[in-house]
This record gives sequence, C-alpha cells and structure tokens, in this order.
Amino acid sequence: MEKTKPIELLEKIRAVNPLIHNITNIVVANFTANGLLALGASPVMADAVEETAEMAKAANAVVLNIGTLNERIVDAMILAGKSANENDVPVVLDPVAAGATHFRTETAQKLLQEINFTAIRGNASEIANLIGMKSKIKGVDAGETNLDAGELALRAAKELNTTVVVSGKTDAVSNGSDVYLVHNGHPILTKVTGTGCLLSAVCGAFLAVEKDPVTAAVSALVMYGTAAEIAREKARADLPGSFQIEFLNQLATLSAEDLEVYGSFEKKAGIIQ
Repeated sequence: MEKTKPIELLEKIRAVNPLIHNITNIVVANFTANGLLALGASPVMADAVEETAEMAKAANAVVLNIGTLNERIVDAMILAGKSANENDVPVVLDPVAAGATHFRTETAQKLLQEINFTAIRGNASEIANLIGMKSKIKGVDAGETNLDAGELALRAAKELNTTVVVSGKTDAVSNGSDVYLVHNGHPILTKVTGTGCLLSAVCGAFLAVEKDPVTAAVSALVMYGTAAEIAREKARADLPGSFQIEFLNQLATLSAEDLEVYGSFEKKAGIIQ
C-alpha cells in the first residue's frame, strides 16, 4: 500500500460526498453524524424496518452498530445488510460489547450468518469474542486477550472470511493474509464516548471510495489517528470536552501535509499463515 493512499482517499471523500447509512446506537448517533459531516461524507441515520432496505440500496456504504440493541433494530439491520449485499454496497459491522451479554453475542453471530460484511471493526475483546476466544469486557471497554492486535486481526479475518480491524494502542488490519499495523492515535480518544463507533463509520466512508477493504481501513485509521494527535496538541484539548470539539475540527481541516508528517503505518513482516 502506497504511503500517499490515505491522502488520496481523504480527498476523494471530500470531493464525492458519499452517503453513509448508519444503523447505530442512541449514545453516539449525533457524534457519528457530525464526524462524518466534518470528514466530508453525508450521514443518514435510518433504522425503521419500513425503509432500511431502500436506504441501504441508495447508500454508498452501510454501517451496522449493535451498541443499543432491541429486536426491531436487529430486524432493521438484517434488512439493510441484505439489501446492501444485493446491491454491491459495502457493509461494516461494529460488534459493540460482543461478549458482554448472551443477547449481544448472539446478535453479532446472527448478523454474521445473515450478512456478508466487507469489514468488521472492534476492540480486541469484541473481535476475540466474535471468534469464540473468551475475553472479559466491562460495558463497552476492552479487556485483555492472549494475542497481539496483528495476530488477532489475522486469525479473525481467516475465521470470519472478511477484513478485520482491531483498534487499540496499535491498530491492526488483516484480510486473512496480509497484516498492517497503524501507529497513529492518542489515549484521550478513550475518554470521549463514541470515538470507536465513529471510527467504524469513517471506515465505511473510506470503503465507499475504495474497493480494497484493507487499503480503505488502513487509510481510515491513519487519517483518524492523525486527526486525534493534532487535536490533542491544541490548547486545553487535554480535557475531553475540548478534545471532542477540536477533533471534529481536525476531521474537517486535516491536510495532505498533516498526513505526510504524522501518518505512520507498516505492513507486518514474518506472518505465519
């Protein structure tokens, strides 16, 4: 993957304004919509079963987030996901807190059975629980796993037959053969609710303009992490409220020069297949 790819794809998003259909949780809907708008995408937050299939067909990407679940939402997600599959629209799954409850874990598995996902983005605990590796999780906060991010992404991508994004101190992306590590970001992201959920939506925006899921996901992570690093450097952005506002500002103003200076990713060598 070329070093300039995140720049190229960010500029493309801003130029074409892709429509991103989100069925997401009530905690993060506003932040997700504002983040996508700042980035240059066009968000729609439609979860009525009467229209999700039609909206998914019209979208450039669909993002399904299980953060606040009920049976109606699950039905809406399946309708949207199947419609997206039928119309060649990329679909992202964010398995929020998979492993925390039986309903949540079973829902994630049901979605995996019903829908072909272009990419799955979660923290280490969520991804581990998707593939049957028990990992403790507190609410939506990640616990520990026995694998590093790269190994976990590779194993999950092989088992789930899709591209997997594992978020953490170092982010990892794998399609089951290649593994990329992304070294951008800042710990303050964990102090603002919804930053992981927005990242999944941002992955959707990059998938809307790039057919290769690994390239799209790595580019999204580099851009997102760079925006966080620059936002944290601003005045009083060490506080979560100030950081949240400045982070949105950086999503809107991030430049090619910023990505050239801050962007840091690598293809992991020595992967055992």
